[in-house]
Amino acid sequence: MRKFVATFAFAVLAAGGVHAADLGGKLLKVGSDTTSPPMESIDPASGQIVGFDVDVVNAICAKINCQAEFVTTGWDGIFVALDQGNFDLVASGVSITEERKKAMDFSDPYIVNSQAVLTRAEDQGITLEKFKAEGRKLSAQANTTDAQVAEGVVGKENVAAYDSFSAAIIALKNKDVDGVVINGANAAAYEREFAGELVASIKDLESDPLGLVFRKGDENVAAFNEGLKAIKDDGTLDQLVAKYWGLK
Repeated sequence: MRKFVATFAFAVLAAGGVHAADLGGKLLKVGSDTTSPPMESIDPASGQIVGFDVDVVNAICAKINCQAEFVTTGWDGIFVALDQGNFDLVASGVSITEERKKAMDFSDPYIVNSQAVLTRAEDQGITLEKFKAEGRKLSAQANTTDAQVAEGVVGKENVAAYDSFSAAIIALKNKDVDGVVINGANAAAYEREFAGELVASIKDLESDPLGLVFRKGDENVAAFNEGLKAIKDDGTLDQLVAKYWGLK
């Protein structure tokens, strides 16, 4: 397991000179499934966990005086591990849904994501209508909103859900399925990684707000919402979006 310890700094809100919440330099462990660039991944050169989610949490901690230690955790057990106290929050491109809100608390949304479909390069230009009409199969990582979107497109009987994203990609390459529903924010990174093999043929499916995840009743949610508002107000969040996607 690899870890990345973030730096921190105390800051004040730009508006009115009012101090942000102050967590007193507290070290918070952050669970993350570090397999989804540019949201979060392990830099092969440094071994550090890097990405948009990492930068967002670090920026919030700079406003509310905390430290973030990222911990690589598999998606299939990430919420159970949070509930058991293995870490303090989850930052892993998590969609805010009504069902999830019954079991966990979310911060305010920090970005809105839309799903995409990754296909083999030979199928570039395929449409959702063709997927439906020809009974083509989709795959996705299990227990994700991506899997739910896949079921909505081709029906549950035509969806193969895998424990890991890498298994879904192998199935696509082996022609066991015809597409993988992915986090649209990751589309460009995957096209680079699998250049010449896989392309994001379909984009802008259902849109989901993403949030940071906490245990039910965690008082840190309010502090993180305050810090999130601060990085929205001072332009830091827009700068991070531009850093990774070149747009607001």
